[in-house]
Amino acid sequence: MTALFPASGAPMTAPPRQAADGSPIYTVAQLTRQIRETLERHVGLVWLTGEISNLRVPASGHCYFTLKDESAQIAAVMWRTLSETLKFKMAEGLSVLAQGEVTVYEPRGQYQISVRRIEPLGVGALQLAFLQMKERLEKEGLFDPARKRPIPMFPRAVALVTSPTGAAIRDMLRVIRRRCPSTRVIVCPVRVQGDEAAGEIAEGIALVNRIADVEVMIVGRGGGSIEDLWPFNEERVARAIARSRIPVISAVGHETDFTISDFVADLRALTPTDAANQVVPDAGQLAEDLDSLRRRLGRALTASAASARERLAGLAQRCEPRRFDERIREREQHVDELCQRLVRSAQRAVEFQGRRLGALSGRIESLSPYAVLRRGYSITLREPQGAAVRDAAELRAGDFVRTRLHRGEFRARVEGTSPAQPE
Repeated sequence: MTALFPASGAPMTAPPRQAADGSPIYTVAQLTRQIRETLERHVGLVWLTGEISNLRVPASGHCYFTLKDESAQIAAVMWRTLSETLKFKMAEGLSVLAQGEVTVYEPRGQYQISVRRIEPLGVGALQLAFLQMKERLEKEGLFDPARKRPIPMFPRAVALVTSPTGAAIRDMLRVIRRRCPSTRVIVCPVRVQGDEAAGEIAEGIALVNRIADVEVMIVGRGGGSIEDLWPFNEERVARAIARSRIPVISAVGHETDFTISDFVADLRALTPTDAANQVVPDAGQLAEDLDSLRRRLGRALTASAASARERLAGLAQRCEPRRFDERIREREQHVDELCQRLVRSAQRAVEFQGRRLGALSGRIESLSPYAVLRRGYSITLREPQGAAVRDAAELRAGDFVRTRLHRGEFRARVEGTSPAQPE
């Protein structure tokens, strides 16, 4: 019996028919199945790198894509049960490192790799998932500063959504009791690590929102690896924080740790201890401040009262009868001075106007035609109109005229006229 792949492993069972020369005759299905068994047996589980392309995720939830490099490509499939566990989102053009079994998809006779594990190259899967989630939620507006609410300054009740057994809760309780013992603290115990943690944290946030008198909550845990802190990067936790009617302080890990919860929350604290310091005021410091204000107010009131007494004493002194008489006499004297100043001012004004009037009268007098009569001239007026005669041609023999002299006037009748002589 002839083996199909004698160099790569044990021969398969001969097909039911043979050619004339004794060679086996295969059906397409038999040959495809033989190729698949040979690949799975002799190639098996492999690691390979490539770039994702032609990514498809139908309703079944399975992921179908191609892994390619500069010169070749191979079809790949990742079943839903595995793809749902991925922390990051596969995307076109993403370079990955994949592990899977080389097999054949018999209906099309196409060899492919069935991916069991996959992670991005150049950046860890969790880090990529963090960046992808951050970008998506930021575009939705969950990080918008405008939607963040102020933390109340004097909360009556504070809720802590955290592990009931970690160091974080002990630190927060210690700080809150020291700073403000009157504040009521409600602990909502949840797991903060592991696959079930994100769901419990989201449910804890929703539960706290149903407690009437809680005014602010702290959601967080102590430090750890990115895997330990991952529940606070889960989308359901982020959306639970965004839906909360109560302001949320995110306190996850150490100062250098950032999670999605930090960006969605109304306030990010550097550590759980820092969150406890920010959520309640320091009652001792407030008491000192109030005492200081009380002393300052007392000094201010004492100074104000002393100033008022001085002003009142001054008013009382000015209100004595003797002082009234003095003030009246002062006012009378002032009125007399004003009257004298008014009289002098009026006299000066009259004198000035008199001199001005005299000057104007002199100018008018110098321009008056009657001033010319004093120098021997006369004015002849035509009767009865009284119009001044300037030209002898205006008169006729027998006309009556009146002549005005410097002193007096006389009337005459024209006997004749002479024409004007050339000048």
